[in-house]
Amino acid sequence: MSAPRGNSKTAKKTTRRRSSREVIEHSRASDVEFTNREIGWLHFNRRVLHEAEDSRTPLLERLRFLAISDSNLDEFFMKRVGGLKRQVAAGISPKSSDGKTPQEQLTLIRSYVQDMMKAQASCYKQLLQELAKQEIHLLRWKDLSAGEREFVRVYYKKNIFPVLTPLSVDPGHPFPFISNLSVSLGVTLKHPDQEDKHFARIKMPKNKDTMPPWIRVDGDPKSSRFISLIEVVRENLGDLFPSMQVLDVMPFRVTRNVELDRDDDEAEDLLKMIAEELRQRRFAEVVRIEHGPNPDPWMLKFLMDELELGEDDIYSHPGELDYSDLLVVADLDRPELRDPPHQPVVPLAFRDEGQSVFSLLRVGDHLVHHPYESFSATVERFIREAALDPKVLAIKMTLYRTGDNSPFVRSLIRAAEAGKQVVCLVELKARFDEERNIYWAQALEKAGVHVVYGIVGLKTHAKMALVVRQEADGIRCYAHAGTGNYNVQTSRFYTDLGLLTSREEITGEIVEFFHYLTGRSLKKDYQNLLIAPVNMFRRFKEMVEREAAHAKAGRPAQIIAKCNNMEENDIALSLYEASRAGVGIDLIVRGFACVRPGVPGLSERLRVISVIGRFLEHSRIFYFRNGAADPLDGEFFIGSADWMYRNLHARVESVVPIWDRALREKLWEILQLTLKDQRQTWDMHADGGYTQRKSAETGLHNQLIQLTKTRNTPSEESGGENGPAENDGTVPDQTRGRGGS
Repeated sequence: MSAPRGNSKTAKKTTRRRSSREVIEHSRASDVEFTNREIGWLHFNRRVLHEAEDSRTPLLERLRFLAISDSNLDEFFMKRVGGLKRQVAAGISPKSSDGKTPQEQLTLIRSYVQDMMKAQASCYKQLLQELAKQEIHLLRWKDLSAGEREFVRVYYKKNIFPVLTPLSVDPGHPFPFISNLSVSLGVTLKHPDQEDKHFARIKMPKNKDTMPPWIRVDGDPKSSRFISLIEVVRENLGDLFPSMQVLDVMPFRVTRNVELDRDDDEAEDLLKMIAEELRQRRFAEVVRIEHGPNPDPWMLKFLMDELELGEDDIYSHPGELDYSDLLVVADLDRPELRDPPHQPVVPLAFRDEGQSVFSLLRVGDHLVHHPYESFSATVERFIREAALDPKVLAIKMTLYRTGDNSPFVRSLIRAAEAGKQVVCLVELKARFDEERNIYWAQALEKAGVHVVYGIVGLKTHAKMALVVRQEADGIRCYAHAGTGNYNVQTSRFYTDLGLLTSREEITGEIVEFFHYLTGRSLKKDYQNLLIAPVNMFRRFKEMVEREAAHAKAGRPAQIIAKCNNMEENDIALSLYEASRAGVGIDLIVRGFACVRPGVPGLSERLRVISVIGRFLEHSRIFYFRNGAADPLDGEFFIGSADWMYRNLHARVESVVPIWDRALREKLWEILQLTLKDQRQTWDMHADGGYTQRKSAETGLHNQLIQLTKTRNTPSEESGGENGPAENDGTVPDQTRGRGGS
């Protein structure tokens, strides 16, 4: 496996130069021009929580959104708060784009999070009432009948008690290691004949299948009466500490930092380095303690001292300690309380499985829109056919997050075993997927796949696949360029786009792009592709400035950009200049946008919206009118990059142009429906806040479901009313609020 070698003083110097450039890029700090990234993200998560509060959302989906909002907060503390705390501890105070120091940001974050926790608790209380009306009960011990208590007691003794391990702290028993995000019961104990207090910790087991966090009180799999595992253990502590006095009990949870110091350029073996980082993460510093209501002051002080935390690191939950546990209940088989099931439609052109995908792509380009159109019947099929086709000579792919039991990995292994040349770039540094990606990298290498990790010091986030095929008229290349990962699971609830093409102008440059990833190519003159960090930032900035020039000259000028997050100061400043020049600018940004829209004299023509709903908005689309009288004659692009500093300067990203007019019409339709949506859309204000559009009409995602079915309905001559749906079921999702990159 060809891991990048860290030779190198040169590599280290390169890292230092890149870091100083980053400091220069972010040296401009202005709360007049920019909003705060961290607060912007918290605003986004508040919009996710609003889906749980909104009575228009089906009840079990509301419960799911509450769980997602909590899971999102966990990730925010692990990644962002942990990083800010390290800066404070190191005594460095780089200012954010809006001019705030790390400590100032931590203070703002704490205040905002405390308000959000109150809103979560209030939402949960309301949901309990609504669930009860539907005969779904989340109970306390006091609410159980005598028969239910007896059942739970027997269940506890047989299934839970043997698994629990109470760990006391005294001179002979050191303070136990507490793993990240694990829920514990802290217990204050006292020997009947002594005055000293003792601390003990009980870790709550958590396995959705064998030890669910919510237990059915009568064992009936169809029952909708539950009690929490924490409540059951709390009520049976006498079994764990016989003859001891239990003075107090407090559920608590710790969050650890996942951002560890590492030097990729110095790593002799990147795979070993990432594996070691995963091990170290378990022991990383604690950045937060969460506890239940009415804590024991003695116990809380004890924990703070042992974990070396201050008052600002302690968060008191007015409601449940971990709402993500509620996914067990949200998965109940109550279809009337959930979104209508959605099955992706197989596009008309891909209905005939007897026709080769390659023959389709020789005729013309195809743009597939997931999850409305089937990922399995298009993108997955493209790679599967390539692996089986004896005329295919080589397959090259990037894998960022591929999921468990990946059909893409199986196809690549099959192709390698058949003697094809197979190259796979596996991004080991995809956060929270490192362990899975190490596993797949090793499995691919064992099968004879050439596994590489890409450019030293840069995370590879591009979504590209290339197939090289021997045909009667010579070698022909086919490619897929997408906005999302090669992941069948997320393809069912992330909105993404993919271009399937055999255009030589595109595939020829994709060939050279893979040479860049695997062979240290220094090609700079891509004519059609936008590649970060090679030419993407420069090209985007030039196109924004070109729109400003068109507007000043009285020609049609317009910019629409759809991405996950927006935080690139130079792009923002260019957008402000374009707005002042008269360019209409619409940014469709699901997460945070560090700009200030609608400010007189700065950004009057700049608008920012965010779309939150049953699917996670993940596609990246970029449109520039370029003086065209007909908007469809403007320039359209799709790709993997957000308008963020990291994407444009510190990652390997790819964006491709869309030239076919029918495909442009499809993109234009998506953009216009999104901009006009009145149900799922939030409008951003200059102060960074958002207001939701309140119409009761059908939201964007349901509109696109119906539109896709209509577009793929065969004519009467061909028979049938609706195109066949992909029969792969739906996947419960706890990550719809996240920025799954």
